[in-house]
Amino acid sequence: METVICLMAGAVVALGGVFLWTRSMSFPAQKPGDYAGLGPDFNLREHLDGPILCEGVIYGPTGRVSSRFVADMHVTWDGNVGTMTEDFRYDSGTTQQRCWTLTLGNDGSIKAEAPDVIGAGGGQAQGPGVQLKYRIKLPESSGGHVLDAVDWMYLVENGTIMNRSQFRKFGIKVAELVATMRRVEPA
Repeated sequence: METVICLMAGAVVALGGVFLWTRSMSFPAQKPGDYAGLGPDFNLREHLDGPILCEGVIYGPTGRVSSRFVADMHVTWDGNVGTMTEDFRYDSGTTQQRCWTLTLGNDGSIKAEAPDVIGAGGGQAQGPGVQLKYRIKLPESSGGHVLDAVDWMYLVENGTIMNRSQFRKFGIKVAELVATMRRVEPA
């Protein structure tokens, strides 16, 4: 009996260690300030403007690719308020549309709203990184779950934007998205 209790206590300590490592050393531990002073600076009005092609994959909870997509995005700005439309085409043949309203603060803060986002999301741009946090309601065809989302976009030297997003339910990662976004030059 003492051996079983000792093993259970060891398992609890190990799980606690994994939880602390996840919170302090992995994707969720990033902060916008980690990228302050690095370049190039991610100026949303400049780098998220006009037509953009987005290509990506979505990983399920086991880490395997569950979906691939291509999205045509278009972003316009009126001062500090941007409208970003996204038209997704998934490998399953389904399509999805989303329209974001992005409001930029003079301090680099971002307010993000969309019809399937609960309340308003918020974020921060510093250096080459942009972080957005929001709660999103999946379509009923995908279960209708509400997930906590964290998006990180990183501007690379050639103007490409790398996007990595994680989606969690009750603190447990249930999906991850990795995508590239490239501006489409007019023909």
